[in-house]
Amino acid sequence: MKHTFTPVIEGVLERHFGAASGELFEHSQLLQYINIKTRSAMRGSKSRSSFANLYALYVLIEDYIGRGFPDAGDYQQYEGAVFKNLFDRQRELPFGSKLQNHALNHRLNEEFKKYFPASEFVPIIRDVESRRYWINQNLLRPTTGGKSYDLAAPVIDIIKAYIGSKRDAFESFIKTCNELTKINQENPAQVRDFIAGLLAPNVDARLFEIVGYSILKYFYVEQKVYFGYSLDELVEEQLKLYKTGRTNANDGGIDYVMRPLGRFFQVTETLDVKKYFLDIDKIERFPITFVIKSTEDTKDLRDRLATAARRQYAVAAVVDKYMACIEEIINIPILQERFAEAVGRGHLSSILGEIVLQSMVEFNYPEEQPEESVEELSEELPEEDDE
Repeated sequence: MKHTFTPVIEGVLERHFGAASGELFEHSQLLQYINIKTRSAMRGSKSRSSFANLYALYVLIEDYIGRGFPDAGDYQQYEGAVFKNLFDRQRELPFGSKLQNHALNHRLNEEFKKYFPASEFVPIIRDVESRRYWINQNLLRPTTGGKSYDLAAPVIDIIKAYIGSKRDAFESFIKTCNELTKINQENPAQVRDFIAGLLAPNVDARLFEIVGYSILKYFYVEQKVYFGYSLDELVEEQLKLYKTGRTNANDGGIDYVMRPLGRFFQVTETLDVKKYFLDIDKIERFPITFVIKSTEDTKDLRDRLATAARRQYAVAAVVDKYMACIEEIINIPILQERFAEAVGRGHLSSILGEIVLQSMVEFNYPEEQPEESVEELSEELPEEDDE
């Protein structure tokens, strides 16, 4: 696979290995995997970043280098890196402060096997009982032309370059948002077009979740409901949408929640019926609205889910019970309609402001040190702590 970041990878390899770089790149499964995971580098802030799996590789290889391998001795005799140190380190890296443990524990290995099903190796070796981790040297030290090469330093350099590319893209995105905030009164059409452009199937999943939330928050904000324990004691309340936490979090299938109705919203880009039913099961089959990153008609989406469910579950009563839990499906065209309606009610500036706020929180922007380079972030290793 060749993409816009591939020449950067090839350049790093050439600096390290000279004439052998081409053959290494072609035959190394680890380098090919990294090439796949960095294809969004030049696509701007809207494309998926894939930091989690890359950072799992990064911190393990950084530990490998920091311990002085391969010169320090036999890596197979190394006691392994402490999970806590690896976990803390990946959260120190740009955009990584809220990463979870999934990549280190299984997601990286599972995805690697998906791309290389015939491979006898996985990138991470771990001992569950001791919570110790190793990078797989079989992938890190490939042999070509009868000579063994160590990929540790070039892999670190490649991931640093990718971080820098994504960071530049995000800073450009935030700068554009701030500039649009200033010119909103003079050119609202430009602001509308910019936000509308974020409602697309190829937008990064996290950004889509943020934009969807910002639009729906101000779509619902003026809608009112009446609550009370008796007809003569009704209280008027406005609908308010809350974002429940970070995107891609293990939050039980709830991305947004609405007060006072208690509606649950889950954002997704998949039509895997198992994933939908798992989300429904997580909340005890409570009705849930799915916000789907798709332009497909909502009736067709529901029909496809029902068809897949009938293939998966032979009992009609079970399928009907699950499908009844899908309260509403909101696709990209519906989001576009609700965006237009919210803008018509004067909420354009608020929606843009919410996108900026949530993006800066999601991508840890306020926590970063602008004057600190990506290289400086990687120079110091955390002290080993066996506790």
